[in-house]
Amino acid sequence: HVGCVAKINPLAPLDKVCVLSCGISTGLGATLNVAKPTKGSSVAIFGLGAVGLAAAEGARIAGASRIIGVDLNASRFEQAKKFGVTEFVNPKDHSKPVQEIIAEMTDGGVDRSVECTGHIDAMISAFECVHDGWGVAVLVGVPHKEAVFKTHPMNLLNERTLKGTFFGNYKPRSDLPSVVEKYMNRELELEKFITHTLPFAQINKAFDLMLKGEGLRCIITMED
Repeated sequence: HVGCVAKINPLAPLDKVCVLSCGISTGLGATLNVAKPTKGSSVAIFGLGAVGLAAAEGARIAGASRIIGVDLNASRFEQAKKFGVTEFVNPKDHSKPVQEIIAEMTDGGVDRSVECTGHIDAMISAFECVHDGWGVAVLVGVPHKEAVFKTHPMNLLNERTLKGTFFGNYKPRSDLPSVVEKYMNRELELEKFITHTLPFAQINKAFDLMLKGEGLRCIITMED
């Protein structure tokens, strides 16, 4: 669509900034534009795929002191350290709900949380793990159409805030050029997200990597 065509810095390498067209901008913006953590604050990230790691990158850029990664796949934890994640919680390791574990770790809850899984249980946990009085939870993942979000009304009455976002609240045409500049200024590190590069002839291999969860982003090059 013409509204999604953005004029960016002509010096920006297209084989790097192309990843900003979808998930990376979504996660980054969910943190920087919607959750808006302050310097020194605590942030919980639910889901450590590419979108979740982009959300963690946003928390790192914002200066969060504690970035807690939540994922059922412990093999993602080591890689997530490159994106600023400082602590990890695997819900399978605990008998209590993960929101209770995070509340214990943080003396009542985190300042901000960003949910990047699309699973309704994770969405509820992300909301219930933020601190009374000022906590903000941001939902990024898209749930299945029958999903119902259930939480006790007191969680809202106690001054927690629940927000949603689409594309990280970035407007493609006007805002993407500034995200590209973050990369050009070395504030945003995009190379970390690109785990594979394949020619178009091997696109099926790229889909296999994606489905197996073995990569974050695979760049497809178009042969002559």
